[in-house]
Amino acid sequence: MNEPFPSLVSSEWLAAHLSDPGVAVLDASRHLPAASRDPQAEFAAAHIPGARLFDLAALVDETSATPQALPRPDQLAAHLAELGVAPDSAIILYDDSAVRTSARAWFMLTASGWDKVAILDGGLAKWRAEGRPLESGTAEIAPSQPAALVPAKHVRRKADMLADLTSGAEQVVDARSADRVYGTGTDPVHGGPMGRIPGSLNVPYAGLFNADGTYKTPAALGAAFAEAGVDLSRPVTTTCGSGVTAGVLLFALHLIGKHDTALYDGSWSEWGADPDTPKAQGPDQGQSGA
Repeated sequence: MNEPFPSLVSSEWLAAHLSDPGVAVLDASRHLPAASRDPQAEFAAAHIPGARLFDLAALVDETSATPQALPRPDQLAAHLAELGVAPDSAIILYDDSAVRTSARAWFMLTASGWDKVAILDGGLAKWRAEGRPLESGTAEIAPSQPAALVPAKHVRRKADMLADLTSGAEQVVDARSADRVYGTGTDPVHGGPMGRIPGSLNVPYAGLFNADGTYKTPAALGAAFAEAGVDLSRPVTTTCGSGVTAGVLLFALHLIGKHDTALYDGSWSEWGADPDTPKAQGPDQGQSGA
């Protein structure tokens, strides 16, 4: 693997490199509570051979006031070491989640300084549909030395978002479905009111995938952002319900070569719950429903 390490790999690529030394495959599945799914039980039942479970539910900075905050670098490094992931490993992430949680894991790792990280295109569903091998159970893992990671870069806090309302320096793009962004009732996923940060644009994450769960072409991804009114020459901060599907937008922007991007980690869970933050509800001009 002397070529630049890819950010998105196919199932064919992973099958060819699955036994390569220095390649660590991590299942980053996490599900919304309403899905009533247990990532640990599902991993034990079936996973890509040699994979380890990357526990996103445990990777939360409990000392932060931000809901579901990104982990501290020591937390992240310790978890990877427990999984036996050496500091120079190439990490391949996959998931079997409707909210594409491998993108959250990708951002978590790359923003913290891990150099070689890729997402398996189509995830476990495509791997399984192609009849590729799976294994069950949980193997004993020899821990590794922890990597030297840094506090996550390209992260925005509520104070940054409030300041941006005045400066307009960064475009805010929301990954949630249009009914949640432009609606006026109660949010069906996280509770609280529907709505959005004033001035934010909407690129629903689900529209960035093909029918088989693979990412659309870079041209199609760029068109999706442009059609939503995003100026790709200007910086972008992404948001969503709790900072998960916003990662899908960041990964899609990465695939089209756009890197002046950031994540609002608290997202609507934080913004919507604060009675002092300004909020927009109902359709924008040009929005006929939602």
